[in-house]
Amino acid sequence: MEYIKLYNGVEMPTLGYGVFLVSPDECERCVTDALSVGYRLIDTAQAYQNEEGVGNAWRKSGIKREDLFLVTKVWISNNGEEKAAKSIDESLRKLQTEYIDLLLIHQAYGDVFGTWRAMEKAYRAGKVRAIGVSNFQAGRFFDFAHYVELKPMVNQLQCNTLIQQTGIEPIHAECGTKMMAWGPLGGQGVDGIVKSEMLAAIGAKYNKSAAQVALRWLTQRGIVAIPKSSHKERMAQNFSIFDFTLTDEDMALIATMNQHDTGTINFSDPQFVKYLIQNYG
Repeated sequence: MEYIKLYNGVEMPTLGYGVFLVSPDECERCVTDALSVGYRLIDTAQAYQNEEGVGNAWRKSGIKREDLFLVTKVWISNNGEEKAAKSIDESLRKLQTEYIDLLLIHQAYGDVFGTWRAMEKAYRAGKVRAIGVSNFQAGRFFDFAHYVELKPMVNQLQCNTLIQQTGIEPIHAECGTKMMAWGPLGGQGVDGIVKSEMLAAIGAKYNKSAAQVALRWLTQRGIVAIPKSSHKERMAQNFSIFDFTLTDEDMALIATMNQHDTGTINFSDPQFVKYLIQNYG
């Protein structure tokens, strides 16, 4: 496993297992399989309604807590200092842990500044080792980071070989923020990565699949990838990416695949924001 170091010194694995859209009934089994394969970073969220499955799986695994990196996110319905604080304690209970390794604001709307104050307090109290945001696109991220005391340590965005998020990288760099990629093999509205002839041709040089090349491209850029699969064999394939290194030429060629620099979901669309606030705010 390779690691990145957050600006507060916390080391974070560059590859993890994501449980978005994994049902509560299936989550414990999937996370158990992922842990047995070797994953030690597990990404969940309050909105996924499967934090308890993650907690049950790691508790039964026999793996030491300090060897795990647990990530969860505060949902928009829990925004605001008081509600966020209560939700953090509830996530700790469901995850069966005394601390969360990385806590993110899930969406960029609602009382995110109140939520951040609660997260800063949790961080200083030792309930959380690192704090950050999710789905904060460039303008929103800049505005938010400008006004908070502790800059976000991570921003989780849709990022992969077709959605490369290069435009936000200078803004992240100003704050010392690392990127975490959801949908590293596609995600909502994206297709063509695992079937890419270019990635397959590059992978043939290393006896690797297109998907493995796509994940390796991210981790070599210092971006944390969290692929999801419910099949143990595929989990193992996704995990087996640290025994080869893409050349500079490979990296440059893959960079030409970019189609949507900021992602296929426009998180700034007023209709999308209206939907979030009316249904969850």
